[in-house]
Amino acid sequence: MAGGGLAVADAPSGDYGVGITFSVVITCLMAASGGLIFGYDIGISGGVTAMESFLAEFFPGVLRRMAAARRDQYCVYDSHVLTAFTSSLYLAGLVASLAASRVTRAVGRQAVMLAGGAFFFAGAAVNAAAVNIAMLIVGRMLLGFGIGFTNQAAPVYLAETAPAKWRGAFTTGFQLFLGIGNLAANLTNYGAARIPRWGWRLSLGLAAVPATVILVGALLIPDTPSSLLVRGRAEQARAALRRIRGPKADVDAELEDVARAVEAARDHEHGAFRRILRREHRPHLVLAVAVPLFQQLTGVIVIAFFSPVLFQTAGFGANGALMGAVVLGAVNLGSALVSVATVDRYGRRPLFVAGGLVMIMCLVAVAWIMGSQIGRDGESIMARRYSLAVLALTCVFSASFGWSWGPLTWVIPGEIFPVEVRSAGQSISVAVNLGATFVLTQTFLSMLCSLKYATFIYYAAWVAAMTAFVVAFLPETKGVPLEAMGAVWARHWYWGRFVQPPAKNAEALIN
Repeated sequence: MAGGGLAVADAPSGDYGVGITFSVVITCLMAASGGLIFGYDIGISGGVTAMESFLAEFFPGVLRRMAAARRDQYCVYDSHVLTAFTSSLYLAGLVASLAASRVTRAVGRQAVMLAGGAFFFAGAAVNAAAVNIAMLIVGRMLLGFGIGFTNQAAPVYLAETAPAKWRGAFTTGFQLFLGIGNLAANLTNYGAARIPRWGWRLSLGLAAVPATVILVGALLIPDTPSSLLVRGRAEQARAALRRIRGPKADVDAELEDVARAVEAARDHEHGAFRRILRREHRPHLVLAVAVPLFQQLTGVIVIAFFSPVLFQTAGFGANGALMGAVVLGAVNLGSALVSVATVDRYGRRPLFVAGGLVMIMCLVAVAWIMGSQIGRDGESIMARRYSLAVLALTCVFSASFGWSWGPLTWVIPGEIFPVEVRSAGQSISVAVNLGATFVLTQTFLSMLCSLKYATFIYYAAWVAAMTAFVVAFLPETKGVPLEAMGAVWARHWYWGRFVQPPAKNAEALIN
């Protein structure tokens, strides 16, 4: 069966007398703050590329097209060098996320988050001081290393630390902080655009603030018990678990279950990337690739990056476009709060499906409005009421993404992998996410110029395909302990042919 919650007899139950303690909340909030840098970068990039002072400094050709008496609204920002400024970060992040798997096994998830914060801080400094495009690209690559390391470590840290009953809510905290970072960036852009000549330096340089939050947060939290046990630090693992679970929890029982899972993975300590290609890990590999790839093919990342550009194309002025991006950021943050409140109540699959259906309707409606108002030649001016309709539909689209594909793309990969391939699987997931982001950000403005309003129909078709994929192939993982996750795959109508039932005679009960 594809759906339903799962409890397994003779398998870890996840009930260790664990409640929500102050310590686990603070620890998970500190780890989730890793989403700040990703969110800040998503928001800051699109806003900066819409600032005339930034364009005049590095991309004067775009300004000349903006000043043309007759212009194709779809093609004003079509510049491969301009998109390279945005997308170079994600190419660097892809490389860093793959390297982070080996680094994590050697030094732990906490240290990887520290390294991510340090790289991001350095990238912010280089970008703020940039005097040519080469410096911008180097700074973006340093930011990419920071995002690659942090995105690999933080979601898995949250999945391994949070109690199973509330794992979804805590892991979606990563998306919540991503939304906070995105809103902060949009507000920064709105204010910095009013500063002539160097406002863009302020926007790029303030990326050091979320980097500092991550550095301080990572210093204040312990590594995860699972990561410590993998490195043979049993007493530190016990102390870390007791710290986050509190005095009333049965720490010894939980630690024994975690240790059993880690010990079972000892024989497979090396060659995780080769091992994840084996038949028994087929469902994990497919989901590690499909979920982050599909997230990017919703089109939300390019809408988030280029929302000021998109709103200018839809008829807003420069300041109006930046304010539209602020509104969009606020909607993203609010929808992330909805996800935190609902993901462990209703499960993962219903949120995926509901979000997908709403996104399809919004994308089709935006395509119809832009096609009827701007036309194929892109030379018509959109009436204000239609511009506001595009803004409203984009906000509804972002809200539906924010309670579904946004947070769940971090939840699902963080919780489905067995411990022996967990770091490798998360690295693959993050690499696919960043690799797809690189391709889409590099090609979106050219696609908008070529396909015009049909760009949004293209994304709507992908959302329809991915929603069908979820219905058919994603099992429900709500409330299932990480150590018992194998039983979920063994009972699935399709993946059961690849995954053997648990070694103990486990009886699965579908809630």
